[in-house]
Amino acid sequence: MKFKIGDEFYLNNHPIKIISGAVHYFRIVPEEWEQTLYNLKAMGCNTVETYVPWNLHEPQAGTFDFTGLADVESFLKLAQSMGLLIILRPSPYICAEWEFGGLPAWLLKNRNIQIRSQDPDFLAAVSAYYDKLLPKLVPFQTTHGGNVIMMQIENEYGSFSNDHEYLRKLKKMMIDRGVDVPLCTSDGGWEAALDSGSLMVDDVLATANFGSDPDENFGALKKHFSEHQVKRPLMCMEFWDGWFNNWGKKIIRRSAVETANEVKKTLEMGSINFYMFRGGTNFGFMNGKSDFETEDLAQITSYDYDAPLTEWGAPTEKFFAIQKVIKEVYPQAQIKAPIYPSTGQLDSVDLKEKVSLFSVLSELSQPVINDYPLTMEQLDQSTGYLLYRTTLKRQREIDDLRAVDAGDRLQFFLNEQAIATQDQQEIGTAINVKLEKEINTLDILVENTARNNYGPKLISTRQRKGIRGGIREDIHYLSGYEHFALPLTNLEKLDFTKDEKKGTPTFYRGFFDLTAPKSTFVDCRSWGKGVVIVNGHNLGRYWQIGPTASLYLPASFLKCGQNEIIVFETEGIQLEKVEFSSQPCYIDVESN
Repeated sequence: MKFKIGDEFYLNNHPIKIISGAVHYFRIVPEEWEQTLYNLKAMGCNTVETYVPWNLHEPQAGTFDFTGLADVESFLKLAQSMGLLIILRPSPYICAEWEFGGLPAWLLKNRNIQIRSQDPDFLAAVSAYYDKLLPKLVPFQTTHGGNVIMMQIENEYGSFSNDHEYLRKLKKMMIDRGVDVPLCTSDGGWEAALDSGSLMVDDVLATANFGSDPDENFGALKKHFSEHQVKRPLMCMEFWDGWFNNWGKKIIRRSAVETANEVKKTLEMGSINFYMFRGGTNFGFMNGKSDFETEDLAQITSYDYDAPLTEWGAPTEKFFAIQKVIKEVYPQAQIKAPIYPSTGQLDSVDLKEKVSLFSVLSELSQPVINDYPLTMEQLDQSTGYLLYRTTLKRQREIDDLRAVDAGDRLQFFLNEQAIATQDQQEIGTAINVKLEKEINTLDILVENTARNNYGPKLISTRQRKGIRGGIREDIHYLSGYEHFALPLTNLEKLDFTKDEKKGTPTFYRGFFDLTAPKSTFVDCRSWGKGVVIVNGHNLGRYWQIGPTASLYLPASFLKCGQNEIIVFETEGIQLEKVEFSSQPCYIDVESN
């Protein structure tokens, strides 16, 4: 198979229109990949596109993972076997509403590092990562008998910086490691973004990202090509057919008819990649955070995106509207009837076992002692929770106890009794504390709700999680801290025979037997805030502020026989049982 880019895209010397869909292997369990890719072809697509998240594949510096949700090679083999062309975007940064935009949090342990730049420390880290990653991708290129037709060197760089020499260094890294298919960049469809983020002078294809008005966006791309005195095919690398969602905001929906109309205009002018075709789920703590003018809002666990396929893979009205348009504009497209996944409702599960976080701290974490508070990154922790413990002496009243420069959500406990919870906008406000003992224990449980994945705050010190400044009593800072890192990856160590301690963050556990596992949804409508772990799989976060009030539980996370479910509820709400639903559950959010 031969692929090249000239005035058009050419496959085996014949012009081809790329009709692609984004499928993130890392947001969909491997057991659901095949059905998803089948439906991608059934809608009329000939190509699949995926990002490659650095922080998933190198969770700790020098420690790599290419298994399970991170098994990119198996995903590529499957796509190839199904006859799909492949666009890979293995750039260090991916955005994607993913934790830190795909950048590994351990980079932030270096307080001087400048991400997405020529900083030698950053480039050295990228180089070490590419040494492991790219040899796994190179064999899938069309130049090696595979189906990968293009790779991306950076992602929306024009919305971040304009350092073309940095882009050239990334390009050289890829070429030096065997990448020899055409390279591309993707940026917003306006002049400043394209000029800053593209590398057309080095024969790297510029593509545009947009969800409407192809005349204007492709017009800017045409002008960009003209200024470089080349004629290249127009491609929308991200056609936003839906949108992501944030906690406390209404679900964003886009009309199927309106979407299809814009798709038609885009296809008539060029090639397209639907972002997303199927969004999937932000399992674990991997959701990103949006940078708003006055606040940062974490994205919800569901990455449904209002895409042609739902979070769990079911075709939507939008699927059929787009399928019809594809056939109209590109009659040679091979459309088919889609496959529907099945979901079901399991019997409720009693949560008979419960234990307070304070009772099992020593099982879950070995304390690190330091005179001043350390951040997650200093403790080699990327995600989850971090508990700080210090002492306050003498019976007295403190008028002004406050956290200085901390993120993201803080819960204060005095002698294991809740005294305050501060979300982002409240952090730093004073707390009145009455000390009734001679030696009082002050605990601060900090949740990393997510690192920003896009925008100017991507490089700010706010990306470092935990207490960055300190805890101040009136005019002085407290000293002497125990740090308990709680990534919640070792819950097999929980001892449920210990005390419950009502009103504190608590682990709940139940067991249930299955003869035929099926995909379902954990109903969280009556719960407060926390995470759910089933058979060791972290399904993600829930939060009573909505808009979603359930967590997708794929059948492959379940097993025949006995299953375990653990709920970590941080708000002190008493949980008695787990209810399941065959469909997702929602909470009404009044307004945006």
